[in-house]
Amino acid sequence: MIEMTIDRIGVSLNSYQRVVILKEKEAERRLIIWIGPAEAESIAIKMQNVRVPRPLTHDLLNTVIPELGGEIRHILISDLKDDTFFAQIVVRHGEKDIEIDSRPSDAVALAVRADGPIYPADEV
Repeated sequence: MIEMTIDRIGVSLNSYQRVVILKEKEAERRLIIWIGPAEAESIAIKMQNVRVPRPLTHDLLNTVIPELGGEIRHILISDLKDDTFFAQIVVRHGEKDIEIDSRPSDAVALAVRADGPIYPADEV
């Protein structure tokens, strides 16, 4: 799998909807995923190291998973169907990897907090 990083959060010029732009870590290819404004803000807050007075949902999940004995291994952008991306949060719990279905925007917002790698499936 090819690791990607968050290049930036942007706005689609066609629809003014938010997008997260992922970039290959070792190359120049990019993957653009449309996301909601709340998720865009959550990702941007963490990328810019803005401190918030109360934990956001993605901060909460990043705290709860380790407290329950899990470790966020990576995020997988797993599929694209009918212009909709799908993702999995892969959590290691004991000797087992657990794949948790997620919207890509939530998975990326969690990855930026957990310093977890982001991978697209080859077919994506």
